[in-house]
Amino acid sequence: MKAFTYERVKTPAEAAASAQRTPGAKFIAGGTNLLDLMKLEIETPSHLIDVNHLALDKIEPTTDGGLRIGALVRNTDLAADERVRRDYAVLSRALLAGASGQLRNQATTAGNLLQRTRCPYFYDTNQPCNKRLPGSGCAALEGFSRQHAVIGASKACIATHPSDMAVAMRLLDAVVETVSPDGSERRIPLSDFYLAPGDTPHRETALKPGELIVAVTLPRPLGGTHIYRKVRDRASYAFALVSIAAVVQPDGTGRVAAGGVAHKPWRQEEADAQLPHGVQAVYDRLFADAHPTHENEYKLLLAKRTLASVLTEARA
Repeated sequence: MKAFTYERVKTPAEAAASAQRTPGAKFIAGGTNLLDLMKLEIETPSHLIDVNHLALDKIEPTTDGGLRIGALVRNTDLAADERVRRDYAVLSRALLAGASGQLRNQATTAGNLLQRTRCPYFYDTNQPCNKRLPGSGCAALEGFSRQHAVIGASKACIATHPSDMAVAMRLLDAVVETVSPDGSERRIPLSDFYLAPGDTPHRETALKPGELIVAVTLPRPLGGTHIYRKVRDRASYAFALVSIAAVVQPDGTGRVAAGGVAHKPWRQEEADAQLPHGVQAVYDRLFADAHPTHENEYKLLLAKRTLASVLTEARA
C-alpha cells in the first residue's frame, strides 16, 4: 500500500473543500471496498478524508411521505429499519442478499452506491483495463466473460456494477443528494447517477471532483408486493449473475429492475408498462438492446426465467 496522509473533518462542506484542495484525495467511511483496492494498489489516494464523524447516519421521514437515508447509514441498520422493512421491503431484501453480515455492519449507503466493479481483469494489475488505466484496453473482451455485462456495455468495457442495494434503489426512483466544494447542493436521480461506459469507463458516476454524497432520498412508498431475487454461483457472499427486483400491484401493474447484467442497475420504464402483458413482453423491452458474449449469453435466459419466477410469485 502506498503512503497517504489522513484527515478528519467536521462538516460535509469541509470534506468536499478538502477533497478539491488535495489532488488525489478520497473519502473514506466503511472502507470495505476502498481499503482492498488500496492494498492492491488499484486505488492509490494521496490523502484520505475520514467522513465517519459527520452527522449523516440518520434515517428520517421526508415532508412528502418518503425517507431520507443518510450517507453513513450502515447497510445492516438500513435493512433492519422498521420503516424500510414495511414500506420498502425490496430494499431490505436486496441489502440482506449482499455481502456478509460483518461487511454489512461496516458498509455505508454512499459507499455501496460507489463500490467499484468486481471484474477480475480490473483486479489483476497485469491485465489491461480501461477502468483502472484509461486507454490500456479491455482484457475481458477477448477473455473470460461469463460474469460480465450483456447490455449497456461498450467496446471499451463490459464490466458490471456489483451493488444489490442500488438495484432496489433504482426500482424505487431514489435520488442522491450531494454537497460540492463551494457549498452548493445537488439532487441527482439514480437513473442519471451512473454513466454509460462509452470510451471513458473510468468515469463511473455523475459526481464532480470533490462532490460528496450526503443522503439518498426515497419517494413515498409504492405499496404492492416487493421481491428481490438474486441468482449467484453460491448461496452467500457472491455477486449476482442475475438479479431481479420487482414491485407488483394487485392489478398487475408495477416495475422491474435487473442487476448483474449491466454497468448500472438496469431498468427500462417501457418494460414496466408491459407488466400486465406477461413475462415475454417485459423481457423483450428490458433486454431489447442486449449484446452478450458467447460466454455470458446464458444470462439472457437466466434473466428471463428469474423474471418469470419473480412475477409468478408476486401475482400469487
